[in-house]
Amino acid sequence: MKRSFFKGRYLGYHFNSFLKDLFAGFMVGIVAIPLGMAFAIASGVKPEYGLFTTIIAGICISLFGGSRFQIGGPTGAFVPILFAIVMQYGYDNLLIAGFMAGLMLFLMGACKLGGIIKFIPKPVTTGFTAGIAVIIFTGQIANFFGLRGLQKHEDFLSNMKELGLHLSTIHSYSMLTAILCLGMIVLTPRLLPKCPGSLVGLLISTVAAVLFYPGQVATIGSTYGGIPSSLPSLHLPAFQADHLQSLLKPAFMIAMLGGIESLLSAVVADGMSGTRHNSNRELMGQGIANMLTPLFGGIPATGAIARTATNIKSGAVSPLSGIVHGVVVLLVLIFFAPYASGIPLASMAPILMTVAWNMSERKEFVHVLKSKPADAPVLLVTFLCTVLTDLTIAIAVGTALSGLIYAAGMIRDRGKRLIGDSEKE
Repeated sequence: MKRSFFKGRYLGYHFNSFLKDLFAGFMVGIVAIPLGMAFAIASGVKPEYGLFTTIIAGICISLFGGSRFQIGGPTGAFVPILFAIVMQYGYDNLLIAGFMAGLMLFLMGACKLGGIIKFIPKPVTTGFTAGIAVIIFTGQIANFFGLRGLQKHEDFLSNMKELGLHLSTIHSYSMLTAILCLGMIVLTPRLLPKCPGSLVGLLISTVAAVLFYPGQVATIGSTYGGIPSSLPSLHLPAFQADHLQSLLKPAFMIAMLGGIESLLSAVVADGMSGTRHNSNRELMGQGIANMLTPLFGGIPATGAIARTATNIKSGAVSPLSGIVHGVVVLLVLIFFAPYASGIPLASMAPILMTVAWNMSERKEFVHVLKSKPADAPVLLVTFLCTVLTDLTIAIAVGTALSGLIYAAGMIRDRGKRLIGDSEKE
């Protein structure tokens, strides 16, 4: 038997394990690069902030979290919340809210609240996940078709009205670029199963735009400026004490969704790998990551289900693969950042639309509506509240409605039993 070098999550770790982690981390890192930039843009901030988050939070969550295979970083679930915070409070206050959320997550883990996910009904999580998917998908329609002159709003209906008013500004080159990227995303898994479709689509559509119609589509460089080739220096976000109270609600929203998403991802990882995560340690790890990330200009992060699944499928053995994934993104940032400025925004749109489609839980949504009449109202109300209001209201209303329906069912069943007993007498 080979000698074991580590204990705990590294029990039985050997050189072959390291090679597996190296490969898995490389694969996940490549997948994470376009997603990190796309989620940042969709959240209303510069694309490099998504890469900074992927690096710092990705490494910290693997180092300090409670799941062996969890991959952390910016996720689609955060997009509506972060965009609304940026619109209302600005980027600097988003960093402060992210730090506050990290502190809340750490305290939740320290207070042994990791089992909180068990008390959130499944129809509620399905409803708000589907709602977030709709917001992300519709939010990319403008970039997909190259629509011009749109104003961004915090509410869904106003944004839909903007789309309708500007449909006449469809840009053919942007649409061609987006369709090419989408085609590569769909075809790559069939032709090259080992290659990440999002990266292939991004590269091919970018090369096509540069070679065949240069200067015809909006790019990262023309919209946000060049991406720096290094991490920013450590700095404290500027804040005012009187702003902290107003940021409590946004911070709580980030903490709640971050906790739910990370623990859901850890449960998925357990099911795929046959391991068991430590939920309290996971929350503390997420908290540490979200307290450190804003110090480098990064946005809030959580466990990423798709990237975690990719990590496991790629043969990961330990949390080292997550650390490698962060290092891979850092190396790409250092050596290839100047080339990222030429990426068309239209190439980012299909990547996010695909993420939204995959996270929508459409099959589970339809299944609940068809076969679970008691859960259907909870699902629909949570979904509509997520799309039309915000996630905090959606979770609160959905959970309360679920509790009321459950209580009504208990009372009804008890009444039937009492009637049955009286008839027997």
